[in-house]
Amino acid sequence: MKNIYVGNLSFGATEESVRALFESYGAVDRVNIVTDRDTGRPRGFGFVEMANDAEGSKAIAGVNGKDLDGRTLNVNEARPKTDRAGGGGGGFGRQRW
Repeated sequence: MKNIYVGNLSFGATEESVRALFESYGAVDRVNIVTDRDTGRPRGFGFVEMANDAEGSKAIAGVNGKDLDGRTLNVNEARPKTDRAGGGGGGFGRQRW
């Protein structure tokens, strides 16, 4: 299974348009366009899963740098998801007057 990252998607891109672009290289199992959890609007990137690794590699090489809806796509093999460290800012510092 090849998991492919697709970046710089236009906000009007659909799962169908992304699937059509990748299907010319082989069978596409799944397309997921990532949306903002609060607004539900697209975030400009997504993932494509292809069962055949060779077809997935051809798709990465063929689609990277192509234009979709006026945007040049950034396509590469997705990195495995890593656990993020908790924390962040905080804001429990001393209050200044």
